[in-house]
Amino acid sequence: MGTVTEAWIRLEDWLRRHAPRSAALLAPPADPDEITAAQVTLGLTFPDELVESLRRHDGLTAWANVFPEAPLLSVAQIVEHRQMCMDVAESVDGFIPTEPGAEPWWHERWLPVAEDNGDSQVIDLRPGPGHGRLGRAVHDNGGDFSDAWPSLAAYLTATADALTAGGSVGHWHPYLNADDELWWSLAGQTTLHGEALRPAPSHQPR
Repeated sequence: MGTVTEAWIRLEDWLRRHAPRSAALLAPPADPDEITAAQVTLGLTFPDELVESLRRHDGLTAWANVFPEAPLLSVAQIVEHRQMCMDVAESVDGFIPTEPGAEPWWHERWLPVAEDNGDSQVIDLRPGPGHGRLGRAVHDNGGDFSDAWPSLAAYLTATADALTAGGSVGHWHPYLNADDELWWSLAGQTTLHGEALRPAPSHQPR
């Protein structure tokens, strides 16, 4: 498996070639001092892979379907979303699983890294064999690690693989929309707002 930076280099190269409008929405690197301050505010140490990713791009400058699951968050958005989830969980007993063996709605050692319509991808910072895995926290259900990626690097690498060599990331397949923007869709869902989606071209980076 490649590193976070190696995956980002491949993603950036593909986006510049095939979806420059999407490439333009990648934010510049996060300020290291902001990353440090965020960890103090949340009382959590960010995994090295997340810091590496944020030092490459501090999320996106606008909403875009650049990643299969959800848009990556900036440092400020990570803080905001995590604090919101903590507040909601406290008010609705969301820290308590609804049945034995299930995940809670939220856990104090989950760190959100991507979010869309209230559903977020979270890095599991609980100690144990699942530490560092990337799962989901659904806004109207419990957390889900049944199809978890082992790490953020594994997820970013799989995304780069799908674009450069063809294929999918889980259930999600890459397309280009009518404006030549990257768009991830489920198999068979090949139209967007009445216009056809084109399979994303694959290429090996130079």
